[in-house]
Amino acid sequence: MAKTILVADDSPTEMRLVLDALKDQGYQIITAVDGEEAIEKATRERPSLAILDIIMPKKNGYQALRQIKTAPETKDIKVMLLSSKNQESDKFWGMKQGADDYMTKPFDNAALVAAVAKLI
Repeated sequence: MAKTILVADDSPTEMRLVLDALKDQGYQIITAVDGEEAIEKATRERPSLAILDIIMPKKNGYQALRQIKTAPETKDIKVMLLSSKNQESDKFWGMKQGADDYMTKPFDNAALVAAVAKLI
């Protein structure tokens, strides 16, 4: 059975780049366009990994991450933050919130594929 990955990003362009990078890897991909939808789909679908943008409407990536990592039914889902926020403090804060990995945009496709494979 294919591993499921939830990709949450409010930018259609960024979403396409992530989906293009992962499409030939055999994963089942589900998408969300804001933090609330990401939490809802993580709870319902139980993906192996959630890739969250930080700057999103309704709930940001940090808020979605905290909710996913603290809810009993989703706490075991691996979460990668994928963001244009590239300061060391952003990465530190993301990891402190419970992220399993943090990658910045623009990303290298091979690096994203390798990071995903390592997490799931």
